[in-house]
Amino acid sequence: MSTPRGPEPGRTALRILVVDDEAIVRDSLLAWFRQDGHQVEVAASGKEALHLAAAARHDIALLDIKMPGMDGLELQQRLAAACPDLTIVLMTAYASVESAVKAMKAGAYDYIIKPFDPDDLSALIRRAAEHRSLRAENLRLKRSLDEVAAPPPLLGTSAAMRRVLELVHTVAASDSTVLVTGESGTGKELVARAIHAASPRRYNPLVVVNCGALSEGILESELFGHEAGAFTGARARHKGKFEAAEGGTAFLDEIGEVSPKVQVELLRVLEEKVVTRLGGTAPVPVDFRVVAATNRNLQEAVREGRFREDLFWRLNVFTIELPSLRERPEDVPLLAEHFLSRFSQAMSRKAMALSPATLEALRSYPWPGNVRELQNAVERAVVVSHGPVIEPDDLPLHVTGAPARPGPGSLALAEKAHVQSVLDAAGWNISRAARILEVDRVTLYNKIKRYELKKPS
Repeated sequence: MSTPRGPEPGRTALRILVVDDEAIVRDSLLAWFRQDGHQVEVAASGKEALHLAAAARHDIALLDIKMPGMDGLELQQRLAAACPDLTIVLMTAYASVESAVKAMKAGAYDYIIKPFDPDDLSALIRRAAEHRSLRAENLRLKRSLDEVAAPPPLLGTSAAMRRVLELVHTVAASDSTVLVTGESGTGKELVARAIHAASPRRYNPLVVVNCGALSEGILESELFGHEAGAFTGARARHKGKFEAAEGGTAFLDEIGEVSPKVQVELLRVLEEKVVTRLGGTAPVPVDFRVVAATNRNLQEAVREGRFREDLFWRLNVFTIELPSLRERPEDVPLLAEHFLSRFSQAMSRKAMALSPATLEALRSYPWPGNVRELQNAVERAVVVSHGPVIEPDDLPLHVTGAPARPGPGSLALAEKAHVQSVLDAAGWNISRAARILEVDRVTLYNKIKRYELKKPS
């Protein structure tokens, strides 16, 4: 009687399920795999195999294709549905290419033909085990990547934000073009990142293009790329953002600022999914999903002739409208706490809290700059605060609307003196003083009230 060899050093014993209607095959494989140190169960039919699979976990299953009743291909489908992590190998005495193709398309790891050499079979099991290990490691790395690369959360418990989150979840699984609308600072890029992160394209690039920050010529080069010599200074070929987004998502921010010429070129790319680099003639196929964003009313721009109607409808496949922060004031405390935690950690500060008076001031302010303004206000408060609790005095003055308490030599005292001198010099003409100070009239009125400034009698 041979002595069990056991698994090779560094290798883990596997749980193997052998399914074959021939007893001699079952007995031979049972003995051989046990000699290799694996745990083995055998079944004479598909029905018996399903019972064994339901009762215990297996790593690898070897299934005979030609069996009475439920054949190996049907059993493979049922086992794969019930045990997604199971590695399946098909066995047959008939060298059928058609069966092999079906098995591999259905997800089988490999396909072997009887009779087989025991050493070859042991090598196959080792490769299958390595394949399982690599697949598990790949899944682990993907989960880690999901955690590391996860976009900042879309926070909010208001009905308006719950609706946004539902729409993001709905559209993420599709490949549809998405148009995100809303005021500046509402988080349109966050929505684009959330859609990409939840989509099948999430392991490919998300490429961001701020269409409003670039001139027409530079935007063309950035979007479509250029060939060497296409213009002065183009010394080498440059791939555009659409090529860089291959397999992933292109986020076109401030799409309402695109010039009419670029609108025409953009429409062609979106419809045909090919780009032609500046200075080139050969169309380059591209595969990307588009998420566009704007703080403008594009339908009004279409009516006024500033935006192409056909491009608008090409972008407006699925629309997500972000509410302003003043429309969801109940979300302000949650957002403020999130930013407080983030900035206190980034600045190596101990755990910080918002006082009740501070929370009330944050709730009462209308936040014309939306979430971005709230974020900046909390960051500023963390910078200037000397204790673990953020007080109203730590917030920007325009948020609290309270008079400043300037100390000797403070910036607030200097600002008060400067505003007073400009007002006096302008004869208290508010419009003229606001232009000199480079602020709007409302801001200047707030400063007058805050510093309790008086017009000379």
